[in-house]
Amino acid sequence: MKNNFVLQMFLRYLILILVSLGNLYIFYLIFKPLTIYSVYFLSNIFTPVVLISKDILIIHDSGFKFIEACVAGSAYYLLLILNLSTPKIQLKTRIKAIFFSFAAFFIINLIRVIILVLVFFTSPDSFVLTHKLFWYALSTLFVVLIWIAETKIFQIKAIPIYSDIVSLKKISILKN
Repeated sequence: MKNNFVLQMFLRYLILILVSLGNLYIFYLIFKPLTIYSVYFLSNIFTPVVLISKDILIIHDSGFKFIEACVAGSAYYLLLILNLSTPKIQLKTRIKAIFFSFAAFFIINLIRVIILVLVFFTSPDSFVLTHKLFWYALSTLFVVLIWIAETKIFQIKAIPIYSDIVSLKKISILKN
């Protein structure tokens, strides 16, 4: 049991390190096009939108450039950290939980971007304040709420990182 726990823990943290390489490249590779094309298709329901490059939309003669921060790759990474740094989750449940958290954040992020576009056109003076509010306050709150929902839905009882430390201490030869 000791060796299995240590191996599983090593693999979980190794995955976290590998995923972080390249400045979270994997998250931007997956979620940037998904975010841009989803915003494009959703916005096109209400108004004509032109996609002029892989990251620029034109809506009513205004250009919107999607930078990496719009995709919020670090939020996806934080959700992955919370998930993979929590022990005692069966692999099948862990995969479902990761999928749930990524899907939930993706939907919330799409809503955020659409709201910001609407604010830009309806109340341009409020855009900067709204953008900062979403960026600094609500993005962290969204991640926390998704994690709390994930623990309830998937009945996760362990605490990220802390439960690993407690388990390591129990099997350590340096118990005192």
